[in-house]
Amino acid sequence: MRLPGVYAPQDDSEFLLDVVSDHGLPPGARVLDIGTGTGRVALGLARAGAGEVLAIDRSRRAVWAARCNAWSMRQRVLVRRGDLCSGAEGEFDVVVSNPPYVPCATGTPGRHSRARAWDAGADGRALLDRICIAAPERLAPGGTLWLVHSTLSDPGKTLALLHDAGLAAEVAARALIPFGPVLRSRAGWLLEQGLIAPGQSMEELVVVKASRCG
Repeated sequence: MRLPGVYAPQDDSEFLLDVVSDHGLPPGARVLDIGTGTGRVALGLARAGAGEVLAIDRSRRAVWAARCNAWSMRQRVLVRRGDLCSGAEGEFDVVVSNPPYVPCATGTPGRHSRARAWDAGADGRALLDRICIAAPERLAPGGTLWLVHSTLSDPGKTLALLHDAGLAAEVAARALIPFGPVLRSRAGWLLEQGLIAPGQSMEELVVVKASRCG
């Protein structure tokens, strides 16, 4: 179920879920999903054997969609409304996030705009930088953060911020996908900014893994 204005799960959500699931969850893992949208990743990790899953989103519509999906799929996922980690208590063994990360020429989208699900400022890092600062504080000893985003939004900075937070960080997986409607619509602007090459039609996604020493 997806309400109007809520991000529809796409290749990046499935990529993140596949990478985390393939890696495996610790027994009884406590999981936090930041920016859950419809709850696709949170629900997938609940099915994969997580002991407890907390999903957070700042959109009221996303919260209702995720709650309805958890109920209809009979998965024990607690969904709360909040900004990033607000509403999350204690420490988590696994933190996951598929935040907005697409560079855009405009400012922050309005609260009722569908673009809130993908637009993230001129460098695509409006949410990524905040997550890299806030999420490490929620990791239990030995816990792992999994974060997916495009190479258009500078994975090197993600790694640097996570290293600064005391985590061991690396790019765990990469995937090439065709441009979707959003990137196709702003290809001219991305080319002007030097973010893509002439004629480029594929986007590279990365999943960053960052671990706290036990």
